Amino acid sequence: MEQGHGEISAIIEEGCKFEGNLSFNGVARIAGIVNGSIFSNDTVIISEGAVINADINANVVLISGVVKGNIKASSRVEIIKPARFEGTLTTPSLIVEDGVIFHGTTKMRDNNTPTSTRNV
Repeated sequence: MEQGHGEISAIIEEGCKFEGNLSFNGVARIAGIVNGSIFSNDTVIISEGAVINADINANVVLISGVVKGNIKASSRVEIIKPARFEGTLTTPSLIVEDGVIFHGTTKMRDNNTPTSTRNV
């Protein structure tokens, strides 16, 4: 899952618990428990075993753990077995592997399309 991505600049290992707002520059891998919010200008990797109760805002989000919250990804979201997701996803590209548990809604829009409504 982590191949092809930039070097990891931050890690929250299994057994760690964090409450509050996390902000990363670069790729972050989270394997512990996070309650609050997560921001990265790059990639957030939620490892198997992680439990996230947070809103996530990043360029790319890769999930194989448990996430409950809202995700906004400017490039893509990949949800990989045995992941569980509950919340709202907003992203132009979504990949959901067979066997993933997904409870929520998805909002997808093309990054090149203006968000304004058309005139009638």
